Amino acid sequence: MASQILQNRHKIQYDHQTSRATPIRVRPDDKKARAKKALWSLTIAIAIPLSLTLFIILKFGSGKRYQAIVDKPFWFPPLWLIHFASIVSSFSMSLAAWLVWVDRGFHLNSNALPLYISQISLSIVWDPLELVMGAVWFGFMFCLLHLGTLFACYWSFRKVNPFARDLVKPCLVWFAFLTIVSYKLLTL
Repeated sequence: MASQILQNRHKIQYDHQTSRATPIRVRPDDKKARAKKALWSLTIAIAIPLSLTLFIILKFGSGKRYQAIVDKPFWFPPLWLIHFASIVSSFSMSLAAWLVWVDRGFHLNSNALPLYISQISLSIVWDPLELVMGAVWFGFMFCLLHLGTLFACYWSFRKVNPFARDLVKPCLVWFAFLTIVSYKLLTL
C-alpha cells in the first residue's frame, strides 16, 4: 500500500476548488494540451493590451505639444522614454493579470478584473490626452485616477499571486513619477 502511494505520488494533483489533494490520472497528452492552452492564453493576454498601447503610440505618438515646452526641468523624461515605459508597463501588467487569472484570482476576487480593465483604459487614454492634445488638467486627473487604479490592482493582485504583485510595483513607481511630471506641467 505505501509503496503504491510512493510510486503514484506524481499522479496526485491539487484541486483548487475543493482545496484538497485528489488522485487524478494525468496522461502526457493532457499535459501537452494544457500547456498549449496556457501558452495560447498567455499570448492573448499579453498581445491585446500591448497592441492597443502600440496602436495609441503609433497613432498619436509625436507629442509635439510636449516637445514644444521650452522651459522643462531637466528631469522630465524624453518622449521616447515615456513611450518605451508605457510598453513595458503594459507588458508587465498583462503578465501580472495573466498570473492572477491562472490562479483563479478574477473568479475569487470580483474587483480584480474591472480594476485591470480600468487600468488598461486609463493607461491608453493618458498618453494622447496629455502629450498630444495638451489637456494638462485632464491628463493630471487621469494620471491620479490611473495611479489609484494601479494601487487597487496591486492590492487585489497581492492576495492571489505574490509574483503578480511584484510585477505591478514598477508600474506604480513609473506612474507615480508621471503624476509628478503631470503636476509640474500644470504649473509651467
